[in-house]
Amino acid sequence: MDHIELSLTQSLDHCIKCNICTSACPVAAVTDAFPGPKYVGPQAQRFRHEGQPVPDASVDYCSGCRVCNQVCPTGVKIAELNARARAQIVAERGLPLRNWLVARAGLVGRMSCGPHAPLLNFGLRLTPARWAVEKVIGIHRKAPLPASSTYTFRAWFRKHRAPTTARRQVAFFHGCATNFYEPHVGKAAIAVLEHNGFEVLLPKQQCCGLPLISNGDFKAATSAHEANVQALVSYARQGIPIVGTSTSCTLTLKEEAPEILALHSEDVQIVAAGTYDIFEFLRSLAERGELKTDFRPIERHLPYHQPCQYRAHRLGSPAMDVLSLIPGLVLEESHAECCGIAGTYGLKQEKYQIGMDVGAKLFDMVKRSGSDLALCDSETCRWQITHATGVASKHPIEILAEAYGLEL
Repeated sequence: MDHIELSLTQSLDHCIKCNICTSACPVAAVTDAFPGPKYVGPQAQRFRHEGQPVPDASVDYCSGCRVCNQVCPTGVKIAELNARARAQIVAERGLPLRNWLVARAGLVGRMSCGPHAPLLNFGLRLTPARWAVEKVIGIHRKAPLPASSTYTFRAWFRKHRAPTTARRQVAFFHGCATNFYEPHVGKAAIAVLEHNGFEVLLPKQQCCGLPLISNGDFKAATSAHEANVQALVSYARQGIPIVGTSTSCTLTLKEEAPEILALHSEDVQIVAAGTYDIFEFLRSLAERGELKTDFRPIERHLPYHQPCQYRAHRLGSPAMDVLSLIPGLVLEESHAECCGIAGTYGLKQEKYQIGMDVGAKLFDMVKRSGSDLALCDSETCRWQITHATGVASKHPIEILAEAYGLEL
């Protein structure tokens, strides 16, 4: 038994049957398919032993939002218990083709991105094509699939001319979404970091592995994380911060992969300690008086949603703290538990409506704001918000770049 498994087992006795996690769970609130974190987590775990049949398949309806972990008064690792239970199902029953495919964000991104992207994007907007995808693969015909880019972020970066006046360095972890679907987010991040005097380095990297973890493919997730650690550890050992714009990617490097996959080598710990979400990093600069504040006023009132994966960092609200420095900009926080997409969760035919119901509070807030733009740190959340409301969504780093007057 690895030390993570031991800690999970020991945490069971801390469950005091208070039902706080179930009352806070956004999934249990909208569907009977998921009986709640307490039942499929600590309560069911007491009956899961080596050689026993796979756990109740209802654990697959856990979205991994970690709200249960955040509200548990005794620190039971419920989300981790559920993730490992799902992996046990996959180990014994195998991974369905649909789940195998959506878990491989890097592979899908590489296949989708390039000169053929406009044709692919057009095809995926056609109703017959989406019906066929639903029937053959099991991805819901209305699920918010992102538009692929005609070029990768890494291709753009190779041609990018960096300023020669940089005094410090950061290593940028772009993630799959920025590389294959939203290069503009990476461009904004690079512009902001360079404006603040940093030379941006671009390490080799793979998918962070979170989609693999979420779909129970721990073997592939372990390989992905170990490859990323090998590529990133030299930067961390030199004291070069590893900064990412995808808050789920940075959480995976910091915490999710090490905890759930029981990866606890010295290199893994060094990379985890040296990784920062971009607004976490920028806020630390501001707190030390090192962040440039030559902002142009932005007279706008914008809705902002902090993703559940960002709340799991336990950092407060870094994006709101930094954006509050922009004159004229007013942010209205959603306070919604989850948008419902949960990475690949809401793409699945049987879970799409659950995801939409989970996000209803957020969608209503965005619509009532009357704004034509919403802000969110997570790419899949942004796609879900736009899908459900028709309101365009941006990463907060794009607004910061705009306030600096930077050309992208």
